[in-house]
Amino acid sequence: MTGINLIQDILIIILAAYMTVDQNGLVIMSWFPVIVGTITGIIMGDLTTALTIAGTFQLMMLGVAALGGASAPNYGLATIVGIFVAVRTGTGIKSAIAVGLPVGLLAIQLEVVARIIVNFLAHRMLTDVKNHDFKKMQREAWWGPALFSLQTGLPAILIVFFGPDVVKFILTVVPSWVTDGLTVAGGMLPVVGVGMLLRYMPVKKFLSYIIVGFVLAAYLKVGVLGVALIGFAAAYWYFISESKKVTSAATNTNAVSEDEGDDYDE
Repeated sequence: MTGINLIQDILIIILAAYMTVDQNGLVIMSWFPVIVGTITGIIMGDLTTALTIAGTFQLMMLGVAALGGASAPNYGLATIVGIFVAVRTGTGIKSAIAVGLPVGLLAIQLEVVARIIVNFLAHRMLTDVKNHDFKKMQREAWWGPALFSLQTGLPAILIVFFGPDVVKFILTVVPSWVTDGLTVAGGMLPVVGVGMLLRYMPVKKFLSYIIVGFVLAAYLKVGVLGVALIGFAAAYWYFISESKKVTSAATNTNAVSEDEGDDYDE
């Protein structure tokens, strides 16, 4: 291994680990494939190949979002790993996808594990706050970013030092009850997330819209994009209607004020 390769390996691991911390924190560089792919291409010295692979993963990512606690394949990590393997081995985009997608799927399981652990950590921090032990709470707060960085940094380390076959080996060797359990936990997270969102939303005011969206998705099998477009149309209609009401109320208020002013002048 040459010195340049060693520097590239270290930078790739740092990029993969920091990507998740940035995603859940400052969001300086974003985690989209085209962004992290460009940075990876600069590190590996082949920007053309990197942008081709990043564009492919970006198209895969369109329409897929981890909302309300849901877990989606980590296409950012898949992009970093795919570009690294393609450039280092001199293979094309097919090998990048063949290696990147399993890594992105492995990151889903690690993300679920990290969220479960962080949930217990958050309760410990709340206990520390109640006990006024703020220094301990601050120390424990650092475990959150560390855990989330490991969920992407660890697969990157495995790929960089042991090759892409180790990921496929892990996915094959891990017992099915483990992956099934993580899948069930991952399926429960969206329900919890949606419940948390509804807790702070004016549900009673917009209950009819929620019911319509549920019927469209659950019974009429309308796709996510279709439901989103219908929701946008309803939101636009509501915004226009409320704007007209506000304008009308302001006009009436001004008219009353003018009449009262005339009476006063007399």
